[in-house]
Amino acid sequence: MRMNYFYQQMLAFFAVVMTVLIILGFSFLQFARNTAYQSTEKQLFGYAEALIDEDLQTEKIENGQIILKNQGVSIFVFDYKDDMIYPSTTKKYVSGISDSDLNKLKNGEPLTLSQRSTDFFGNQVDTAIVYQPFFTQSTGDFSGFIAVSAPISTIEASLKDIRNNLFSAFIFSIIGATIASYLFAKFQVSRINRIRSATHKVARGDFNVQLENREMDEFDDLAADFNSMVDSLKKSQEEIERQENRRRQFMADAAHEMRTPLTTINGLLEGIEHDMIPENQKQRSIQLMQNETRRLIRLVNENLDYEKIRSNQIILQKQTFNAYEVLEMIVEQLEVKANESGNELILDCPTDLLVFADYDRFSQIIVNIIQNAIQFTDNGKISITGYSDENESIIKIKDSGIGMSAEEVESIWERYYKADVSRKNTKYGESGLGLAIVQQLVTLHGASVTVESLPGEGTTFTLSFPFE
Repeated sequence: MRMNYFYQQMLAFFAVVMTVLIILGFSFLQFARNTAYQSTEKQLFGYAEALIDEDLQTEKIENGQIILKNQGVSIFVFDYKDDMIYPSTTKKYVSGISDSDLNKLKNGEPLTLSQRSTDFFGNQVDTAIVYQPFFTQSTGDFSGFIAVSAPISTIEASLKDIRNNLFSAFIFSIIGATIASYLFAKFQVSRINRIRSATHKVARGDFNVQLENREMDEFDDLAADFNSMVDSLKKSQEEIERQENRRRQFMADAAHEMRTPLTTINGLLEGIEHDMIPENQKQRSIQLMQNETRRLIRLVNENLDYEKIRSNQIILQKQTFNAYEVLEMIVEQLEVKANESGNELILDCPTDLLVFADYDRFSQIIVNIIQNAIQFTDNGKISITGYSDENESIIKIKDSGIGMSAEEVESIWERYYKADVSRKNTKYGESGLGLAIVQQLVTLHGASVTVESLPGEGTTFTLSFPFE
């Protein structure tokens, strides 16, 4: 059965308050009852001791009985044999106490308050009674005892007044508890509704919602967690939008990059088909189509390679090999491309420099960074420096190109990002994936890469590969 949280809170708080009230009520009644009987006992003993102090003179006893009669108090005197000697009667009456109680009285112990359903004459009446022994002053011998009784109805009457007053207080307490429960439940539910309302706003795409956090209880902790979650969602949404914009830009760039070579290939094929290309130009046309085809293949492969790396679909085959030989070979391969832009590649590395990495992926990292340097450097120098320290091999690639701002440096590892969009259609790195691939591969190696750059002064990439 469904029950609103408001009613759950109200009933729970009401139940707690009522439980406390009932426990306190019963405890108070029990305390009042005990207090009433203890007070009656003390009072009855006081009457008995006062009569004993007056040497139990008959006149004093009778005067006392007259005074106490309005309170329902009765006085009885028994001798040491347990025979009633006051009030005087023609018939012999005894107290009816047990031998053990009589022995206690003989030993000077008073008998505390006890209850009887009949009086000493056999009449049916509930009484509370105490017994006080007295002794002969000259010899100290046990002479008898006084029994002072009071009707239970008198005690219960006073307790009834207390119960009536307590019941009235209980009724008012129920009303107060109901109101307090309602206010408490309303307050708690209002806090939940506040979170619920904020949640609905977030569900509708509003990530600017923030809940007040007073740091008082778990609800405020929940509000803090909610605010943190919204901040994370907002950042994620902004990142998604940024990536979506870059994806769209990439798709536009990729479509443009693909359309250009495809248009070229298609035009050349039509020219060959209709014999519109001179014989001496056919070989050049075929070579041009091959170049454009390789360009398309490179574009597709870079995207496939990035996805494989990002989804951990590649397994590194780490080994220790000569880094100088790899760097020298890469410099030779890229030297022609560098010269086309008027750049000079400079290798400064010990011939015995070793590195612990996957051979092919290490080569891919270096090639991507150098190609990036060639792309953004004109008529400059690109130096490749290698050295080692106690724990790692270090490769630095420094160019004298256009450089980057601090904001651009933070973004270069992101997919499809280009620091200079005017250079996106160059024949090197047109996909914008080269450095994104570099970061993924470096992370897989357990290595690190840092970038230092200033606009107009060039960029330095520093790679650190730990030893095995």
